[in-house]
Amino acid sequence: MAVEPPASAAVDEHGEGRARVQGAGGEPAPPAGPGAPAGAAAFTDAPADRRIPVTVLTGFLGAGKTTLLNWLLREPAAEGAAVLINEFGEVGVDHLLVEKVDDTLVLLDSGCLCCSVQGDLVRALKNLFMRALRREIGPLRRVLIETTGLADPVPVLHTLMEEAFIAERYRCDGVITAVDATHALDQLGTHREAVRQVAMADRLLLTKCDLAEASARAALAERLAALNPSAPCVEVFHGEPATGGVQALFDCGLYTPTGKLPDVAAWLGEERVRRQAAEHRPAPMWRKGGAPAPVAAHAPRHDEGVTSFVVRFDEALRWHEFADALGLILQVYGPRILRVKGLLNIVGDPLPRVVQCVQHTAYAPTSLPAWPASGPCADRRSRLVFIVRELPRAEVETILASLTGQAPLDEAEA
Repeated sequence: MAVEPPASAAVDEHGEGRARVQGAGGEPAPPAGPGAPAGAAAFTDAPADRRIPVTVLTGFLGAGKTTLLNWLLREPAAEGAAVLINEFGEVGVDHLLVEKVDDTLVLLDSGCLCCSVQGDLVRALKNLFMRALRREIGPLRRVLIETTGLADPVPVLHTLMEEAFIAERYRCDGVITAVDATHALDQLGTHREAVRQVAMADRLLLTKCDLAEASARAALAERLAALNPSAPCVEVFHGEPATGGVQALFDCGLYTPTGKLPDVAAWLGEERVRRQAAEHRPAPMWRKGGAPAPVAAHAPRHDEGVTSFVVRFDEALRWHEFADALGLILQVYGPRILRVKGLLNIVGDPLPRVVQCVQHTAYAPTSLPAWPASGPCADRRSRLVFIVRELPRAEVETILASLTGQAPLDEAEA
């Protein structure tokens, strides 16, 4: 049951009040999260940090973040956790694979978090806090943020630490990076996002270790140690950490660049400059006597060659024909396919079939217990999201059409 804020806390309908407890030296303790025991910090010599812990779960495309998240949400320690899932692509799929169905699961689907972070993420965190305060949802004990596989963690951390409303109510409890033991060495050599995700991490989870040889895991661990010598590596087999349990993801402590590569502190500093430049409003020219000073340009967040598209099939697919088509696409274009994911309507199967691929690898299909009741997939049409690097959609569509007997449709024209 949620607990009312202390009587001395003047929390208005906008959540702008400061629920404070006096700590050592008369300094105010940080505000409690909704549902936290009132006055708990008053019995300690130092003020307890009563802000809501936030765990950022990142990792490159197909690293197994959603599989880890499902394991975690089945653990008692995750009770009272809200989940924010960000997806890259026109149609969200990953949130449908999460085994948590309530109104503390939030899909952020208007773009990649590191690009739209000032909007979606801030609004979602504010909304969760206020709904818990009004007892519209249960006590909020933790927030889990699953980023897209292309997300740069730097803007997310900057928001958690620097945005006033958020920083007073939430604290970053760590960055957990999922690293695919079967593909990461190639990804680290090709994609700067993968490097940043590793370098920023408090802990590294080596996923899919059951699919990788011991020698390959050892080579990857050596590469990771060079990129982030302070982050412990935990091997994950069949979606579960081999050691540490839930503590492999929780209780990392307040985020700090200390012990990480010098680049990490530089990246955080660059993000501060980027935000200040974005917020800069030059004075009118007539007041300055000339043209306003130009704002420095910044490098794009993502590799500009990476794009995504969605194909849709209106009629049910025959599985063997579709599997042949997808297999050929992976065989011909594997290095340029960063991720494929989708739900399929298969002839003779009443349940939606889940398909997931990374580069040349197609993982065993699974089924959801039912078709979604809302959203784009509620119409029970097959949809596939392709995240690719320098691969025209027309080439993919040609193979799909020739082997399935159906011309795939553009989801954007639905």
